[in-house]
This record gives sequence, structure tokens and C-alpha cells, in this order.
Amino acid sequence: MSAFKRLLNIVKHKRPWHHGRKGLTTWAPVGAAFNTKTQKKFNPLEKNGGLFGVPELSCPAGFQVATQTALINTDRLLERVCSLSPGVKTVQAFDQLSDGLCKVADLADFVKVAHPDPAFREAAEKACMEIGTVVEKLNTNVELCKSLKTLLYNPDMVSQLDADTRRVAELFMFDFEISGIHLDDKVRKEAVSLHVKLLDLSNEFLVGSHLPNKIARSAIPENLHLHFASEGSFVQVGGLHADSPDDLVREIAYRIFLYPNADLMECLEELLKCRHKLAKLLGYETYGHRALKGTMAKTPETVMSFLKLLTEKLSDRTAKDFQMMRDMKKKLNPRNSELMPWDHPFLSGVLRAERYNIEPSLYSPYFSLGACMEGLNNLFSQLYGVSFMSEQPTAGEVWSDDVHKLAVVHDTEGLLGYIYCDFFHRPDKPHQDCHFTIRGGRWCEDMGQYQLPVVVLMLSLPHPTKRAPTLLTPGMMENLFHEMGHAMHSMLGRTRYQHVTGTRCATDFAEVPSILMEYFATDYRVISQFARHYETGQPLPQSMVARLCESKKVCGAADTQLQIFYAVLDQIYHSTPQNRSTTDLLKEMQQKFYGLPYTPNTAWQLRFSHLIGYGAKYYSYLMSRAVASMVWNQCFIQDPLNRDMGERYRREMLAHGGAKEPMLMVEGMLQRQPTIEDFVDALVSELNPNFETFIMDSES
Repeated sequence: MSAFKRLLNIVKHKRPWHHGRKGLTTWAPVGAAFNTKTQKKFNPLEKNGGLFGVPELSCPAGFQVATQTALINTDRLLERVCSLSPGVKTVQAFDQLSDGLCKVADLADFVKVAHPDPAFREAAEKACMEIGTVVEKLNTNVELCKSLKTLLYNPDMVSQLDADTRRVAELFMFDFEISGIHLDDKVRKEAVSLHVKLLDLSNEFLVGSHLPNKIARSAIPENLHLHFASEGSFVQVGGLHADSPDDLVREIAYRIFLYPNADLMECLEELLKCRHKLAKLLGYETYGHRALKGTMAKTPETVMSFLKLLTEKLSDRTAKDFQMMRDMKKKLNPRNSELMPWDHPFLSGVLRAERYNIEPSLYSPYFSLGACMEGLNNLFSQLYGVSFMSEQPTAGEVWSDDVHKLAVVHDTEGLLGYIYCDFFHRPDKPHQDCHFTIRGGRWCEDMGQYQLPVVVLMLSLPHPTKRAPTLLTPGMMENLFHEMGHAMHSMLGRTRYQHVTGTRCATDFAEVPSILMEYFATDYRVISQFARHYETGQPLPQSMVARLCESKKVCGAADTQLQIFYAVLDQIYHSTPQNRSTTDLLKEMQQKFYGLPYTPNTAWQLRFSHLIGYGAKYYSYLMSRAVASMVWNQCFIQDPLNRDMGERYRREMLAHGGAKEPMLMVEGMLQRQPTIEDFVDALVSELNPNFETFIMDSES
């Protein structure tokens, strides 16, 4: 047996922990790596190998070198593509062209937001802009488009393409079409200028949507000043303070943070007009029709049918949830019992905690980061035959000493790819949980081997200390599982083309693998394999897991209805332009699809930053959750660790990335064609109580 296989067997079969003397818990390699403070081995003789092992990126100036190299290769490939005889090699060359640019752009896209060194961030930002400009030019290159059109518009040639190659060719053609390649010169120039304008408007809106608002200190009671940041004679309000137990703090934060900004309002309304104008130029009825092409939903009409039917089916439960909140508010503050939008998040949390005693600090000792990583390792080993192996990064490979590098290894296929785990809080790091593709997987015809995918998972967790490892709340643990679902989508796919690798698929399908992981994260049969008290080794009681699961159903209808309202608003904004302000539309949709009153002189839409990245596709979270629910209940609920089902899930859903129509992947997994009614019923049934929980509570 080779040393590699021996090491793999140790990682795969070793128990996650065992109890030593005095009840202390010891960890297997992956758990130990994440449950101790990183001890960086410094070797002064080791040469800086550059970020992610890219030699040029040993310093910020290397981004310019990497960009120029990519652009030289782009020119060379461009010449080759245009001279090829139409066929499979045309699509391969297109993908190679895309891959060369993405290798720089995707990496730079991550570095510009996550690197602690401002010089690296600035260099990455410039690289993104330079590559972006080239991509825009390529998408309007008539000769390049012509080489693809010659292939796709010839029935004899198309019939010789395999299904994956044909789909990728069609996706590249779609990129050309949405850039206006088919338009005459004058109209195409107008489309390009609209693209450029939309980039500027999008950046302006994104920046503005996160800026705090301020108000004179004298305008709010002095005893509340301590809740907000001070700036001279003003106080700054940078968020909604939704968890504050003080009604007045929540109300003040809501009214001030959401107070309309005239410039940002103008920016949003101009952005929506430009999106509609561009869609019409490109031959679409609305921007929504353009955005939804190729998704599971396909059209805005289908999305609205889904959202309206879901609202109808939830209406009674939503009304009951709001009544529960009113009763609780009256109990907490008899003088002011009217339920307002700023009450919903806080009161639903109070109701959950009161009914199920789910104080996060009771759970955290069982969810050390190392334990959770061992849990994921065990889960993937049983479902897919995949294990994590912790690797020591080389000099310059990572951007912070606390970043962990994991090799993802299959027990028969070998190395599948790498996951860099940037899990810990640091100054200037975005407070958001994200998955970044650094390098997409693809089959390299010229080298006769597979280009391994590389991804980053970014969280913002507290560092371990000398006294305790990093301890996760249940919410943090679920977020870790969610993001790892994205990572494994990237790792387990083996697409021929990087243009459709892993999460490069329809938005309303991309969230399915990550949301499905949340079901594993709340199933006791999975949790019981890893959730142990970090000091005593005691397992997390099953009744606590059951209470945690049931607590999520408290006010679940109202929470879902709030998401429906956001999704509807997104659809309305991207349908045919109205002769009304975005605020008037919000007020109407809030009344129809939420139920809590609109607050005068507020403009929540100016904080809805998802309008940029998810324009006309915010419904994707709800639809993906519906699909994940159906997959869980039909395929995994009987046995969440079933290897045969894990292999089927990989084969039918994870393996294809975006190389297959999303609904065909869902049908392949469920072995039936789901309807909109099925999606709605799946979401509604999630809210049904599990009576076994109440029996368990009464027995404990």
C-alpha cells in the first residue's frame, strides 16, 4: 500500500475523537487543525510562491503581470478561434479563452474584497476592471461570434456535437446576444453604452446602500445615544438594530437607517430604467424576461405564480404568526402593542427562545469548529467517499496566517481540488459568509488531464483562545454547512468545460446544494456523529436538537412571507416600468404581500443591495429551498448517510454544474417532473410541527 493510501485510510477511518484522561477530548487531524491556534512554520529560506501558488502574485505588482499574460494569451486564442473549422474544437477554444481570463478575474475578484493589504486590494481591483473591459469587447466581437454562429446555425454540424458541448456553445451565444451582437452598429453602440452606464450605477448603488445615515444627537433621547456611534454633534445609524430589546431603539434605527436619500433614489430609479431599456434593445419584453432565461423558473410569469400561490397557502398561518407577535408585544409593553415592521425579527426570536429554550450559549460548547469540520468530513466520507486532508500552505500562498488549506480527496478518484478556509474575523474583512470560485474545473485536452477546481470559503468567526477552541452558535454551524455545500458542488462536479463548472449554473439552482446541507446540519443522525462538548466529550442531547429544529417553525410563515414580499418587489421593479416611484410600489407590495404597515418617510428598497447581484432573481432562495426540501424528503430523510443516494445525488445534480438544464437535473434526482404546486407544498409542509419533539420534551 502506498504512503498516500495509508494516510488516506488513517484520515478516513480514525474516530473523530476519543476521550483521554480527565474526560478531555482529542481530535483527529482535521478537527485538530481547526481547534487549535495556527502555528505558522516560518522558513526564512522558503521562496514566496505567490497567492494560491501563482508565482506572479508574490507582490501586488504581479497582478499587472498576470493580467498582461492573460491578455496576450487571449489575443493568441482569439486568432486561433477565428481560423478554426467549425466543430467541437471551436467550443473548446472558446472555453480555453474564457478560462484564461477567469483565472485572473475570479482570483482578483476575491482578493479585492478579502486581502488585508490595501495594495493587493487596489491591484486586484485594477485587474478586475481591465479584464472586465476585455470581456465586454469580446462579447461584441463580430468575427468571434460569427465562428460560433457558423457552428450553431448549421444543423449537420450541431447534430455531431455531444449534449454538453452544444449547451456550452449555446450559453456562449447567449452571452453574445445579451451584449447586443445581433444589433446593427448604431443600436449595438447604444447597448454597449448602457452596459457601461449600468456598471457605474450598480457600483454607486452598492456603495450607497451600505452607508450609514446620521441624525442630530439632540433629535433622540440622551439615554439612547449609547446604542449608536457618535460623530460630533450627530449619531450614526448603520443598521436596523433588529435584535435590540428596546422598542424605541429599534424604531429609531428603522426610521433613520431607512430614511430616503434623494441621490440614491435617483440612482436606483435610473438603474431600473436603464435595465429595462437595455432588455428592450436586446429583444426582451422586460429585464425580468432577460434575467430568467435559462433558469428553472424561465419566466417572470412563473415566478409570480409561485409567489402568489405560496402567499395564498400561507395566509392563515401568517395571520396567526403576526397575532402571536402582537400578543407578545402587548405582554412586553402594554402601552404600545401595535405590531410594526421593526418588531418582526425581535419578537419572532423572543417567541422561539421562550417556547423552546434555544439560548445559543447552551449549544455552542458542543459545536467547536474542529468538531463541525470533523462532522463534515465524516458526512462526505459516507455520502461520497470523499475526505479532507489538511495541508501546510507554502510561503505567500495564503493572505492571512489563519487561513487553512484543505485537499479534497476521493477514495478511488484521488485528488478532486482544494478548499481554502478563511474562517476567522480580521479588521476590514467583509462580515459575510461567501463561497468564491478561484479556479474552475475543466478537462484540458492539450494536457490530457483535469484542471482541479480551487475555491475559498469565507466566514467571520471568533479566533480560538488558549482556554477554548472557536465555538459556533447553531446559526454559525448551519452557515458553515451551507457554504460547504457550495464548495462541494465545485469539488464534485467534473464538467468538461469551466464555463459551466460547479456553481456556474442557474441562480435558482445554485442554492439547492447549499440549502440541502442545512437539512443535514439539523438531523440528529448526522449531528450525533460530531456534536460533543469540547471539555467533557458529552454528546449533544437529542431533545436539544429536536427543540432547535422545531423552534425554526415558530413564526416561520411570517418569515417566509417577508421573503415573498422582497421577491415580489424585485419582480415588480424589473417588469414593465411604472409611472410611479419605487417607494409607491414598495408601499403597495408591502400591503399585498407582507401585511405590516408601511412606515412613512422610509425607503427600504435603498438598502436592498440584492437588487444588484440578484436583479429579478431574488425568488431563487425560496425556489431553491423548495427543491432542496423535496430532495431531502424524498431521497435522504430515511437515511441521511446512505452512500447509494449520495452517489445518485452527485451523478444527477452535482456533477453537471451548469452543463445541463437545471430542471432536468431536478427531474433526474426526483424521478418525476415537479410542478409549481409541488414547490409551494414543499415549503408549506416545512412548517408542520413534529409531534415527536413534544413527546421527547415531556419525557426528558
